[in-house]
Amino acid sequence: MESTRQKKIARLLERDFGEIFQRLGKDHFPGAMLSVTKVRVTPDLGIARVYVSMFPVDNKKDMIDWVRANSASIRNDLAQRVRHQLRIVPELEFYIDDTLDYQENIDKLLRGEGENPIK
Repeated sequence: MESTRQKKIARLLERDFGEIFQRLGKDHFPGAMLSVTKVRVTPDLGIARVYVSMFPVDNKKDMIDWVRANSASIRNDLAQRVRHQLRIVPELEFYIDDTLDYQENIDKLLRGEGENPIK
């Protein structure tokens, strides 16, 4: 169970990541929208797991690989934003949030358009 401190830090990071990814999306991924759906912080506040949703993107793996490759500069941008709230900026781990894809697949199945794996 997350502590109150973890939840507060996660909300702070989620807001700041949203602004960072909005700027990055315009510069590096025109036509794509990157949004942070969830941030989870470890109990020692040393690692932040960031779940990123990308829409409309054909190759999400390439995009998340680019984000992971540039995590040092993203962490630096984050540090500039939270320098007065946090003493130590957590290490960042980025993951693809595929809940939108999952939801879209469920909708297709319910409408009868998708392939039903259970036959």
